[in-house]
Amino acid sequence: MRRRFFVEKFENKQAWLEGETARHLGRVLRAQPGQLYELSDGTDVWLGRVDKVSRDSVQFSLLEQVASQMPPIETVLLLSVVKFDSFEWALEKATELGVHSIVPLAAARSEKTLLAAAPKRAERWKKILLEASQQSRRVHVPALHALAKPEAEFRVHSEGLHIFLSEAPDAKPLRQIVPGEQSGKVVLAIGPEGGWTDGELAAARAAGYQHASLGKLILRTETAVTAALANINFALAGDA
Repeated sequence: MRRRFFVEKFENKQAWLEGETARHLGRVLRAQPGQLYELSDGTDVWLGRVDKVSRDSVQFSLLEQVASQMPPIETVLLLSVVKFDSFEWALEKATELGVHSIVPLAAARSEKTLLAAAPKRAERWKKILLEASQQSRRVHVPALHALAKPEAEFRVHSEGLHIFLSEAPDAKPLRQIVPGEQSGKVVLAIGPEGGWTDGELAAARAAGYQHASLGKLILRTETAVTAALANINFALAGDA
């Protein structure tokens, strides 16, 4: 199976890969003229033939369009900041599971030192999303938004199915909330390991979020991300 890379754009049946990814392709993978790779501009995928390899760029000729399919659902992940090794693992797995965009949340019980350092990690996080997208052969890389407060972010998303993982006594099993016939947009909010505050719970309810549970066991944030997204994909994505 051919490797896939992301380029800025396709132009006149040509494309260019530049920067760190181009250096990796040229120096580590030792790309040579004539070799074939799949290229995506975030919308379409083409089969590209390497024409020229230089120090910081690789030039391709586009041969034919590759059949591709966008996910049938648009999943927005509102993910509370936790310890960076766990948070970054969650970013990688969420990308592999097809998430459309990710908003890091500055939850009240997120560690303050982590929140202060989060903006400086944005470029690293974007790199994780890019590499995971290439590995999983996605058509586009998930969008990474700026750090946001939960109460404000809950009000941003007005469309779709809104799911809020919580330990509230009235939280329903996720499998009961996600209907098998629905498609479109899903907004999934996952809290920090210390849990949501009463204020955050109230804000989510006011914004129309349905409180959902993944069972009686207490899951780490990164485990909850993979379990919830896998459930949503199974229920809504069908055979895609």
